[in-house]
Amino acid sequence: MLNVRVISPSDRTDAALTLLHGDAGATLITVQRGAAVEPAGDLIECVVARESADDVLTALTELGITRRGSIALREVDTLLSEVAEEAVESAPAPTSDSVVWQELVAQTGEAATLTPSFLAFITIACLLAVVGVATDSAVTIVGAMVVGPEFGPLAATAVALVRKDFRLAAHSALALLVGFPFAMGIAWPATLLFDYWGWISPDSLDHLRNVDFIYKVGPFSMVVALLAGAAGMLAIMTPKSAALVGVFISVTTIPAAGFAVVAATMGEWHKAFMSIGQLAVNMVGIVAAGTIVLWLRPRHMVRGGSLDRLRRWWLSDNA
Repeated sequence: MLNVRVISPSDRTDAALTLLHGDAGATLITVQRGAAVEPAGDLIECVVARESADDVLTALTELGITRRGSIALREVDTLLSEVAEEAVESAPAPTSDSVVWQELVAQTGEAATLTPSFLAFITIACLLAVVGVATDSAVTIVGAMVVGPEFGPLAATAVALVRKDFRLAAHSALALLVGFPFAMGIAWPATLLFDYWGWISPDSLDHLRNVDFIYKVGPFSMVVALLAGAAGMLAIMTPKSAALVGVFISVTTIPAAGFAVVAATMGEWHKAFMSIGQLAVNMVGIVAAGTIVLWLRPRHMVRGGSLDRLRRWWLSDNA
């Protein structure tokens, strides 16, 4: 379940309470009149079953609360309440299978934003990949996979395609189109230094045993990307953080970028282009799988229920 905390303008509080009372999935509703100072208003808190959350949040947003107040969500890990259990049972489907679109858009949007920390993480991951290739160390390659932040923009791209959110799509594209070249640009002089110091040589790329999978594109490359993309999107939606870590370890996006830098620096252009191909296959597969998973989920709130009737009644009376 989700804890919903609303700062409501005073002239919207009664309507918000009516909407919450009209949804069977919302319970443990409390209100503190005049409790909010900035912005001024009332504080409303309640617990909402995940299946009902999308309808509730959409209804509250249509009341104009987000323009003059706020809505905050927090996952409830433990809740001892028979009343809350009844609310969960009243939801039309199992709560673990529901999608809270506002939450999903907010999470992926934040992960897709190009920030200094994003550039730092993707650069560190690419440098780790370079070291992993230079030392033929699968462990270091796995470390690069875990550190890499690229799944966020890829997941956001899938959300943007389903929601037709061009702003989110633009942010995701910017993060990927700037992040990867930036990281590879930093990794290139580092590779030159490793070559100058004698830590890596062209011959070393011919004797790889543990990390040669990075540049070898095969039918399983797309299969793994599709499975990882589907699992990653499900992990974000549910949410299951442990599963998401497994997704990071499954795909070879950052390692492929690092391998391409090393191969190009060593003059192994064939392997460099194969690495770029591996990178492209993984990115396309992740986005495609994430999009398919989202399309298979409910995308629109159910119209015609008591909550929808109450919302339409309020909007018609306050038009």
